[in-house]
Amino acid sequence: MIKNLKTNHFTLVLSGGGALGIAHLGVIHDLEKYNLTPSEIIGTSMGGIIGACMAIGMHESDIYKQIIDFTSVSKWMKFSFSGNAIVDNSKIETIFHTLFGNKKMSETKIPLKLICTNIITGEKRIFSEKDDVTIKDAVLASMAIPGIFTEHTIDGEIYADGFLCENLGILQATYDTVLAVDVLGRYAFEKELPDNFFKTANVLEMFERSMRLLIYNQTQSNLIQSKKNIILIEPKTSTYSTFQFHKHEALRTLGLGLLS
Repeated sequence: MIKNLKTNHFTLVLSGGGALGIAHLGVIHDLEKYNLTPSEIIGTSMGGIIGACMAIGMHESDIYKQIIDFTSVSKWMKFSFSGNAIVDNSKIETIFHTLFGNKKMSETKIPLKLICTNIITGEKRIFSEKDDVTIKDAVLASMAIPGIFTEHTIDGEIYADGFLCENLGILQATYDTVLAVDVLGRYAFEKELPDNFFKTANVLEMFERSMRLLIYNQTQSNLIQSKKNIILIEPKTSTYSTFQFHKHEALRTLGLGLLS
């Protein structure tokens, strides 16, 4: 695997998955360890946030520090009392402005593509260096989980999370060799159904399991369509929730050692 990446230009694809996406950092750590730099980065949702940080030149250790800060809910959580979502994105937007400033998608050190969904039409939208859009805006659009985070408007169009159309953006890859990290892959599911004492917990776990299955099947269909040489990494995320950011250390460890 490593030899293949060293001898070819490759696209790095990072999936969405909420807190599970912290596992991407383990893989990025190993890429740095082997002095492997992608020629292109594609990200969706959490994978888009991490991918954007990497694209502007941040090292994995610096990205991880930002993730640790993010586990302090008060730094980004602001309840919305109107509109269609629970969270008002104003605090998150301030964080992204600190990270990316007013840099445009064309100003990254590594070409970047971020996947979003037009929440009105359902159409897929890929923001790239061809668009006169700030990284901050594209990231806010890509991570806007409907009902959780406020949808984001760019040039009059309303966007939400890219997982609705392509959670693992392999179909957008420019290069023939693709390193794809899918935190909602085949190891994202428990082998047994939930059996908690409280029914509410079971219902919530069943809902999350259903969403993971929908996304997993979407990705499997895209893998069949792709003609690229795809190196697929699927961290074992089944025992973690998409909202467990406080377990960042364990989640990061899930991505370590998977390149060898």
